[in-house]
Amino acid sequence: MKIYKILLPPEWRLLKETGRTIGAPIDVCDGYIHFSTSKQVRQTAVKHFTKAPKLEVLTCDLSYMREDIKWETSRSGALFPHLYRELMMSDVEWHTTVKLGAQGHLFPDTMP
Repeated sequence: MKIYKILLPPEWRLLKETGRTIGAPIDVCDGYIHFSTSKQVRQTAVKHFTKAPKLEVLTCDLSYMREDIKWETSRSGALFPHLYRELMMSDVEWHTTVKLGAQGHLFPDTMP
């Protein structure tokens, strides 16, 4: 199963440069790194990144992170994957830049 992490461009640059991250400010505050499923990622972008001109969307394979992921209830009672360790560049399988369009962020058709 694939899970998705949204970062802002400076957060993505830091991950690429250092090979690891403790996440965005909200992740640091909450004590874990927030992820979304394919059904949740677009809604996450709308809820938390509405005005961001660019988003960096990372795809990770849950099977490689399973022991450090906890599924916890979040908005609307849905379960979200939360990573309880640093996110490593080696966890990232794929990345895409998503730009803001007139009707919201323009996710590629290749994403589920």
